[in-house]
Amino acid sequence: MENLFIICFATGLVLSLLSLISGFGHLHLGHFHVGHHHIGHGHGAKSGMSSVNMFTVLAFVTWFGGAGYLLMRTTTFNAQLIVLLASISGFAGAGLLWAALFKVLLPHERVMDSADTEMTGVVARVSNGIRDGDGIGEIIFSQTGTRKASAARSDDGHAIERGAEVVVIRYERGVAYVRRWDELAHPDA
Repeated sequence: MENLFIICFATGLVLSLLSLISGFGHLHLGHFHVGHHHIGHGHGAKSGMSSVNMFTVLAFVTWFGGAGYLLMRTTTFNAQLIVLLASISGFAGAGLLWAALFKVLLPHERVMDSADTEMTGVVARVSNGIRDGDGIGEIIFSQTGTRKASAARSDDGHAIERGAEVVVIRYERGVAYVRRWDELAHPDA
């Protein structure tokens, strides 16, 4: 019985660590792909992931094996009671992981929309001046909560100095075509 518990514990622990290291569910080893294991359906709130999934199953196996082994080695309980207590421990471990996944981590996840990264209309600041004609400079802007940079050209061909506030008119082949914010905000001036 001890061997069963130690095998469950070791297998659950190794596979849990492997899935954690591999990027929360994706591991590519040559042409072999491990990831997105789902057992059962429903119960997964808005995430689409079932509450009975590879992560919670591995948590159950790990806690079941670890508790069973410790109970076998340190108590004088009979085998049936040890299996019952180890099972309760396994469900507790899986429940803790489920709570961490579905109540803490996954509610803050969201699927990005292409509109979230749309460049047209983005307000930016010129960080490296744009020369007359076809000159390329650089702009800095915030998008999806992060600071980003992009190559930039003047949309009308006029030079734009460093520090000027600009608006992206169009974005082509990795280059933002920009105009001064003043020109767009006050077209008559």
